[in-house]
Amino acid sequence: MRHARLMRGARMKDIAEAAGCSESLVSKIENNKLEPSLQVLSRLCGILGINLRDLFSPEQHDDTIVTRNTQRSVVEMDPLRQGHGIMMERVIPYARGHLLQSNIHVVAPGGSSFGMISHEGEEVGYIISGEIELFVGDKTFKLAAGDTFCFRSEIGHGYRNCGPGEARILFVNTPPTF
Repeated sequence: MRHARLMRGARMKDIAEAAGCSESLVSKIENNKLEPSLQVLSRLCGILGINLRDLFSPEQHDDTIVTRNTQRSVVEMDPLRQGHGIMMERVIPYARGHLLQSNIHVVAPGGSSFGMISHEGEEVGYIISGEIELFVGDKTFKLAAGDTFCFRSEIGHGYRNCGPGEARILFVNTPPTF
């Protein structure tokens, strides 16, 4: 984030004001002293003109066609995004030029996306296993293995594991978000 801010010639104060947060918060995020929520990171990325995926994914080569089960990169959501009990396995390796993004969200019992987020695009999902509550706008849906969903990503959305076991959700969205 610091690099993106400096490349724009922006001061921390300017970014903080535009995001509706304190300069101290931006400083702590840039120096890895604070674990910001996905909502705050999303706002900051929008202001800086970068994508969330740039913060979390090392770029891979465009020639990757097959990724073996044991080779999928994993993004732990707890330390950086405040998504409680969530791990993300990349189905589509991050590479510039991809029009789709796909991840398997592995959600521990009681785990959640920690609030609502919104961003450009469209999402589709398939519940591989477990039970979740999906929040889209002011609606709540209880979903189980085999259920699917699709919505515009500009609508605030989130989810939580409401079942007794781990939930696995296949997400596909376009354009790539993070």
